Amino acid sequence: MDFLLDPNIWVAFFMLTALEIVLGIDNIVFISVLVGRLPAHMRDRARKIGLAMAMIFRILLLFSLSWIMGLTADLFQVAGQGISGRDLVLLLGGLFLLYKASHEIFVEVEAPEQHGPTETDDAALQKSGRKLFWNIIAQIAVIDIVFSLDSVITAVAMVDEIWIMVAAVITSISVMMLAARSISEFVERHPSVKVLALAFLVMIGMALTAEAFDAHIPKGYIYSAMAFSLAVEVLNIRARNKRKAQAGKQPIPVSQN
Repeated sequence: MDFLLDPNIWVAFFMLTALEIVLGIDNIVFISVLVGRLPAHMRDRARKIGLAMAMIFRILLLFSLSWIMGLTADLFQVAGQGISGRDLVLLLGGLFLLYKASHEIFVEVEAPEQHGPTETDDAALQKSGRKLFWNIIAQIAVIDIVFSLDSVITAVAMVDEIWIMVAAVITSISVMMLAARSISEFVERHPSVKVLALAFLVMIGMALTAEAFDAHIPKGYIYSAMAFSLAVEVLNIRARNKRKAQAGKQPIPVSQN
């Protein structure tokens, strides 16, 4: 147990945990947007399953380090550009994220859809709800693999001991599970924030696609831009609420006959 007294181990653990939480922001946003399409009683379960899958995928990848490192080797070349297994995963994940986020923006802004069945039969309602639930879980699983791969490669570059990586992953996912519901409810209450979150996912999709071709875009730039946009939107929300409160306090004019 002497290793627990080593300050270097604790520094590595907390740094990696913090990094995993930051890298998991895009995962939480994606899950928050998707579960918003589910009936209210299914959302919390979907969030927990989605984040639990993210944790399982990351731990499994950590115990497959030799395979992970093999993914960085070039499989073939396109126009002089080497393409590895990791590049293919990032490219497919980026394109999927671009399609999904763009589609959701279109649905939210241009063509709102009625999600869910119109039948009055309870059995039909439950069947349709279950189908939508597992459809969304499948989509979360696809993007979890992409985000997990990126996260694990970053962890391997920072820390040598695999048990520190596993402990950091479990801790970071636990923190995200505690925050996911509040984030989802905030996004769902404010449609403008939801569109902003979808725009954020478009940026992440573009970054993943670019990285597949070795054009690295530091996520710090993306997160900084998103944090600034979110801060501006929070101010807009407060301004709108203030105007509504003031309008509610104004006396109703009495018409004179």
